[in-house]
Amino acid sequence: MEIEKGKEKKRVVVIGGGVAGSLIAYDLQLHADVILVDPVEITEIYRKEYLEIPWGSSRGMVEPSFAERLLINHSEYLPNTRIIISIAINITETEVVTAAGQHISFDYLVIATGHKDNIPKTRSERLQQYQQDFGKIKSAKTILIVGGGPSGVEFAGDICVYFPEKKVKLVHRGSRLLEFVGRRASGKALNWLTSKGVEVILNDAIDADSAKDGIYPTSRGKIVTADCHFLCIGRPTSSSWLEETILKDNLDSHGRLEVEKNLRVKGHKNIFAIGDITNIPEIKQGYFAQKHAIVTAKNLKLLMKSGKESKMSRYKSAPARVIISLGTRGSVAELPLLTIFSCFPGSRKSKDLLVGKTRKQLGLKPDH
Repeated sequence: MEIEKGKEKKRVVVIGGGVAGSLIAYDLQLHADVILVDPVEITEIYRKEYLEIPWGSSRGMVEPSFAERLLINHSEYLPNTRIIISIAINITETEVVTAAGQHISFDYLVIATGHKDNIPKTRSERLQQYQQDFGKIKSAKTILIVGGGPSGVEFAGDICVYFPEKKVKLVHRGSRLLEFVGRRASGKALNWLTSKGVEVILNDAIDADSAKDGIYPTSRGKIVTADCHFLCIGRPTSSSWLEETILKDNLDSHGRLEVEKNLRVKGHKNIFAIGDITNIPEIKQGYFAQKHAIVTAKNLKLLMKSGKESKMSRYKSAPARVIISLGTRGSVAELPLLTIFSCFPGSRKSKDLLVGKTRKQLGLKPDH
């Protein structure tokens, strides 16, 4: 089935409904004929109908009502966008092909598929998962977290605040927590967690699939016991589907798309890439993905008005500004040339993890 282009507006197809894809679709929906294709590469389920604000997921697991604000049906903020719930399996210079057999022609294409996620199709099903995770936490006496990156550290902090009676164990394969930040910020986070009674095990790893009856052997021969566990580890880039397309030669060794300063895929005039799938040398954070979306939307508006390519905006990767929430009031912040540990840098983020701000960017009420 072929989906024809309209005659009045240029067609922009966005593949991926995460924080970057959702924002650019929202920004362009009144300026172009926008189609959002939201694929999820998991067994038997190849699509999802909603946006999930990922940096609030740990809070949603300890406070189920918070999850209601994290999950937004695409139709809520994209009233002027066509939404196709199917996986993209191929692209050419002029069209996207989906697993449902649709051939979607485009003038411009934006690839924003980010990372692979094992999540269900509907918002209600995802809310049920949050309720189930909350139930696991509530009924457990000892909770194991595997992974000491931002999500693992923030999740441990939230459990400490919402369930101070629980014993939390965190196992991380690295030599320190939050290895992408400086040692001082990493040390502050470690000290805060241990002050709350969290047992942190570094330089070790756990294969959760090998656990039995609450016993988790580590790679270094230790035994960790817990009533339940949560994986807070990195996910692979969702780019394997591009390996048989016209963009196969644009993927680097990490599966990321090589882009120019204006965020066009190298060698392709009408294809852009934004978010974690790009090869831009910066920390892969939602903050930067949203900046990609803003720059690309500006460039597409220019091109659709027949503007000069020489006037296209160039994305400038700024020094990382990292704020890791520690519970609902504190945080550790690493800014250029400065590390801060107190309630002040995290007072805004820790309160609602910037979920309200993200909702407002999509024209929604921040606290609904």
